[in-house]
Parts: sequence; structure tokens; C-alpha cells
Amino acid sequence: MKSFFLFFFALGFSIIGFSQTNDSTTIIKLLEKESATWRSGDSTAHADCWQIQPYSTVLIMAADGKSFSIPAEKIVHGSSSMMGKGGSSKNTNYHVSIHANTAIVTHNEASTSVDGTSYTFEVRVLEKINGQWKITGQIIQIL
Repeated sequence: MKSFFLFFFALGFSIIGFSQTNDSTTIIKLLEKESATWRSGDSTAHADCWQIQPYSTVLIMAADGKSFSIPAEKIVHGSSSMMGKGGSSKNTNYHVSIHANTAIVTHNEASTSVDGTSYTFEVRVLEKINGQWKITGQIIQIL
């Protein structure tokens, strides 16, 4: 009986651990897609990464210390002149914290375009909506 209990106890922890890993992988793929679609100017695929909520916002902290907030709607449905015009991005140093259907993720991003390379530290807020992870907010610190 003791072996039976230990088996199911271990199985339960394994399932929880696998679920967290699976969600983490899914979230990272979503953030990679969001970064790539911004650079490529694919507004439809970019918007698919987001779910606008009443509290959604994007906070930007510029390298000179100034900060400002813009409605997430302007990022989600950005004009092609505002979006990336080509280039590439590389996200690194992911830290994912998942709590049921919400997650906070931090990462670094190096974006390369015709204007050169820019570096940011980003905090993403995500929610699992109808079984799909979506970005609902973002903080960007330009380094």
C-alpha cells in the first residue's frame, strides 16, 4: 500500500512539473513569434499573440530615464510604419513564472534593423485565455 501511495504521489508531481515545462515552452515560442512578427511587419500574426484586456498597457522606459505608457492597442494593431521594417531579434535570458492561468516572463532582446541594433530588457504579462497563452501587457526598458 505504501508503494502504491508513493507511486501516485510521484506521478502527480511529474504531471505538474511537465505541465509547467510545457507551458513555459509554449510561452517562449509565443514571445519569439511576437518579436519576429514585429520585426517583419506581419501585423496579423503579431496581433494574434496578444489579447487586449481593460488593464492592458505597454510601459516604455527610455535609455535617458524618461518613461511613458501607451495603450497596448497601438502595439497590437501597430501601423506598418511603426512596426519593424525587417531585421531580426534575438531573445535570451528567459525567466518564466507561471501561476495557474497567469504568467510573468522577463527576458533580454537584441533587435537588429537598418538603424542598427537596440537592446532591451522586457517584462511580459500573459494570461491563458481559452486554453491559449496571450500577452496582455508589457514593460520595455531600453538599455
